[in-house]
Amino acid sequence: MKKSIFIAIFLLGWLPICTWGTIAPTATYIDSKGEEKTVALSTESSSTEKIEEDAPLLVRFTANASDLEAGSTLEWRFRHSGYGGSNDAITRYEENPEFTFTESGLTVATLYVRLNNELVDSAFINITITESHLEMPNAFSPNGDGHNDMYGAKGAFFSNASGKYRSIVEFHGYIFNRWGQKLFEWTDITKGWDGTYHGSPCKDGVYYVLVKARGADGKEYNIRRDVNLIRDHNDITTSSTGGN
Repeated sequence: MKKSIFIAIFLLGWLPICTWGTIAPTATYIDSKGEEKTVALSTESSSTEKIEEDAPLLVRFTANASDLEAGSTLEWRFRHSGYGGSNDAITRYEENPEFTFTESGLTVATLYVRLNNELVDSAFINITITESHLEMPNAFSPNGDGHNDMYGAKGAFFSNASGKYRSIVEFHGYIFNRWGQKLFEWTDITKGWDGTYHGSPCKDGVYYVLVKARGADGKEYNIRRDVNLIRDHNDITTSSTGGN
């Protein structure tokens, strides 16, 4: 009996140890404050690690794979809470893909490692995109004092502004004068109107803004309202509404 155990141990000592390699996947993105963040994906189903941001959100995924055995493959899968069956998940096979999140709700990003078509490891992270919000102010004062000098979506120029826009994936704004003449238009929500037309300052008065936009949650915005241009007033109440 002892001899049998010794032979078994001796043989096990000569068995090859199979290792497929290692992964340490991460997700890197720019948050709503403009700061770069890197978060590690988790292998634990109970993990609370997550990303919550506005759309559009560009995330760079890095597998950080090393010593992969021949026959190993990497597969990234992005499953949104609104997708149907497994065939509706978006799959990417690059080792380090980039993915832009444009739909509100939860998306689970998972890295699968397979060896000869058998799953050997996986890691994931939950990414939540906020519901959309958009407001346009009713006044601004382009007088060069650094306060309300530009007209645009609320929060476009001050990230901590109350009512800041969120998760707007399409935007087109127009400025008109009282006679319906188009003075300015823009499609970058982070930009806006400086109160000029062909380089010349526009007079104080009431102008008109039209905004057509779409949120990551599918909400359509069709905002029409007056805009008061006041150069000689530094303290303007910019109560606004995000009505459709």
